[in-house]
Amino acid sequence: MSEKIIRAGFAGSGYAARFHYEALLRVHSVKTDITGAYSPTAERLDQFTRQRKLKAFGSIDEMIDNSDVIHVCTPPSTHEPIVISALARDRHVVVEKPFTGYFGDGSDRFHGDTFSREEGLEKTLQSIRNMIDAEKKSKGRIMYAENWVYAPSVIKEKDMLEKTKAQILWIHGEESHSGSHSLSYGKWRLSGGGSMIGKGCHPLSAALYFKQVEGKARDGNPIRPAAISARTHAITRMAGYRDEGHLRTTYTDIEDFAQMHIIFRDGTFADIFASELVMGGVHNWIEVNTNNHRTICNISPNNAMQTYTPDERHFSDVYIVEKTETKQGWSSVSPDESWFTGYQHEMEAFYRTAAFGEQLESNSKLAADTIATIYAGYLSAERKGAEVAVTLL
Repeated sequence: MSEKIIRAGFAGSGYAARFHYEALLRVHSVKTDITGAYSPTAERLDQFTRQRKLKAFGSIDEMIDNSDVIHVCTPPSTHEPIVISALARDRHVVVEKPFTGYFGDGSDRFHGDTFSREEGLEKTLQSIRNMIDAEKKSKGRIMYAENWVYAPSVIKEKDMLEKTKAQILWIHGEESHSGSHSLSYGKWRLSGGGSMIGKGCHPLSAALYFKQVEGKARDGNPIRPAAISARTHAITRMAGYRDEGHLRTTYTDIEDFAQMHIIFRDGTFADIFASELVMGGVHNWIEVNTNNHRTICNISPNNAMQTYTPDERHFSDVYIVEKTETKQGWSSVSPDESWFTGYQHEMEAFYRTAAFGEQLESNSKLAADTIATIYAGYLSAERKGAEVAVTLL
C-alpha cells in the first residue's frame, strides 16, 4: 500500500462540503490530508474551516495549487470553470451532482418556464464536452459524485449482474421527498432544473450504471441510452394547489415532479420518477428486473432499525432520518445513513483511484450520459412527451 498522502481541498463550504468532509474521515485505505477550503462567502467559509481546524484559502487558485483532489461542492452553475481549472493543473476532481446543466443566458429576463429546451440541451452538451476535453488533456480524472453507484445494495446487484450474466429487461426507480430547504434550488438559473435533474439524476445514474455493467459482463461493451420520453409538472405552483404546510412551496421556475422513460440501445428500458411531493422522508429505491433474477435496492427508508415514540419531543435531540416531517409515531431509523447511501464507499473508491490508479466506476462517461439524458428529457417534456434521441459523447 502506498504511503503517499493525498491532499484534499474543498471548493465550497455548504451542505455538500460538510458531508464530503464527514465521508472523507472514513477513508482508511489511503492516507489523506484535508488542506482546507475556499468559498467566496467569507462568513460561511470561516465557520466551515474554523470548526474543522482547516485552512481558509484566499483564492480558489491557491486551494487548487495546494491540493491533489478537488472536491467541487459549489452550485452546479459554477462546476465547469472549477473543473477545467483543476484539470489544467493535473488535479483530480470530485464533482457533485448535477454535473453541469443550462443556467440561463445571464440576463434578468431569464425564466425557467420560458426558455427553449433545445437551446438548453445544446448549451449543456457543450459544457459536458468542455470538461471531457479538459480531462483528456489532464493527468487528473473526473470523479462523478454519484453516491448511488456506491450504495451497498447497488454494489451487491453489480456483483450479481456480473456473475449471472443476466439480461436486464426493465428498471424501475425513484427518488422523492417533501422538497428542498434550499432557496437557490427553486431557481433554474442556480440549479439547472427541478426534480428531474435534482432528484431523478440519482436513480437514473444507477440505471445507466447497471446497463453499463450488464454490457461489460457479457461482451465488454457498455449498453448506453438511446432515447427518452419525459413529462414534468409544477404542482405546488398551480393556482389551485391547497397548501397544508407540509411540502416546500418556494420554487419560482422549476418542476416539482418528473417522469422519465429511457430506451436503451438494446431495446430494453427504464422508468424513473422524481418529485418534491412525497411525505414521510426520502424515498430512494431502484428495482432491476432481469431474465434470471429480480432485485430491489431499497436505499431509504429501510427497516434496519425502527423506533416508536408517542411524543416527538422525546426525540428532539435525536437524528432519525433525512427529510422526515415528524418524529412522532413509528419511524424508520437509518443507524448509519452515509453507509446505506454510499457516501463513505464513494470516497474510499475515489481516493483509491487517486492513490493507486484503480478503476473508476462513477466517471465522466456516466456523468455525461446522465446529464445528456436529462436535458433530452427536458426537451421531450417541452414537446409533451415526444421521444427525443440522447446524444452520446
